[in-house]
Amino acid sequence: MAAGDELARGSLEDAERYLGLAERAPVPEGRQEQTRLLLGIARLLLARQRGNRPAVAEEAQRLQDAAEAPHAAQAGFGAELRALALISLGSAEFWAARFEEAKRHLDEGIALARRIGRPYLEYTGLVYTASELFRSAALAAEHSRQAVEMAEQHGWTDEPAAGLASLNVARLLVRQGRPEEAEPWIQRAERTLRAEAEPAVGLAIHSQRGLLELARGQDADALAAFQAADRLAGRLAEPSLMVLPNRSFLVQTLVRLGQTERAGQALAALDDQDRDGGAMRTGLAVLRLAQDNPHAAIAALAPVLDGSAPVPWPGWLAQALLLEAIARDAVGNPAAAGRALERALDLAEPDGALFWFLLHSAPGLLERHAQQRTAHAALIADILSLLAGRTPAPPLAGPPPPLEALSDSEIRVLRYLPTNLTGPEIAGELYVSHNTVRTHIGHLYGKLGTHTRAETVARARALGLLAPSPLPGKATRPG
Repeated sequence: MAAGDELARGSLEDAERYLGLAERAPVPEGRQEQTRLLLGIARLLLARQRGNRPAVAEEAQRLQDAAEAPHAAQAGFGAELRALALISLGSAEFWAARFEEAKRHLDEGIALARRIGRPYLEYTGLVYTASELFRSAALAAEHSRQAVEMAEQHGWTDEPAAGLASLNVARLLVRQGRPEEAEPWIQRAERTLRAEAEPAVGLAIHSQRGLLELARGQDADALAAFQAADRLAGRLAEPSLMVLPNRSFLVQTLVRLGQTERAGQALAALDDQDRDGGAMRTGLAVLRLAQDNPHAAIAALAPVLDGSAPVPWPGWLAQALLLEAIARDAVGNPAAAGRALERALDLAEPDGALFWFLLHSAPGLLERHAQQRTAHAALIADILSLLAGRTPAPPLAGPPPPLEALSDSEIRVLRYLPTNLTGPEIAGELYVSHNTVRTHIGHLYGKLGTHTRAETVARARALGLLAPSPLPGKATRPG
């Protein structure tokens, strides 16, 4: 119990110490099976939080074997053990960038948790299915907002998983060049940070804060965030998929701050395998361009573009192509620059991913390209507007944010508006007066710029404050 408490508080070292004591403690006759099961669950959770994928796989297999044992079936928690094992394994595979395996295990675990009525297990798996961000940004945002709403309904907003869900929404908005809209989501994620719990999640949150500050042009703040993320990398049992991308951004930020010598030292400190990967080669190209050596930048990017040094996620290829275009333009090869830029725009267009074009500003190159035969004239116009300090329309059509942030009480009332409950019935559900409910609804109308209950629900869904509309006839009470 003490080990579990320390895991919840975020002290992995103390949890491991208590777990060692528990493993050596005498066990009363007849309690051995239950004790072994509890120890196995604690070991699984500890390995999961440390990011130790092999240990998670080993403990998950043990739990799945235990789930088939007669005593587990008799106690009625065999399915719960299996769901926990699958979701834990899927989350560990996610951080190891084994996305296909992660999706398979997560989907199976989430479906099982939903079937047996275990919403917390379902929720912890759902936030990791936002790995679909690397294939479909819109689907990732939908999954993440659903997970955030689930966390709010059940009081889980302080959990690291809620931080990851909020983080994924922020990541999409930053990619689209909308840092101010991303700020409240990042803040929600940061509120879940604990001393040691889920260092992989903490690393991702700090790193995303850095990207947001880069999008704002606050390079010194970005550097501090990337450095905080890098410090957490040492707490991981295995490298996370975020470690090298974060270090690449750290190098790029040093370059933006004019600290090219420190950037070179950071690259030199890496081992050959890490330095030759796609993420760090991209950082090296940024350094070489700053050193006025575009030929060396082209050489650094060549293995990235031919696939022999793959980037962490497909979207990163747009950054490499943009840098290639800038380098080719610098060496006087406008045709090659145009081809690389068009390919970068091809990758950016579907999700409106403008961030790379803010990070590596090349307005002259974009203006010349817009005068050529391009399939992305509108996207170029949006990029140039952002570079000029004007905010373009959101790339994925959507309404403007609320005029003012909603309070917790207003959000609680909002979640009942899609139901068929009347105002007095909502008041009864929330144990408040009908007048209080009417006041909150009035505030919702004012903040969301609406005039009716139906209009408020529609706008809240569009903003991601409520889950997408359920099937007809399925309106139910929240939670």
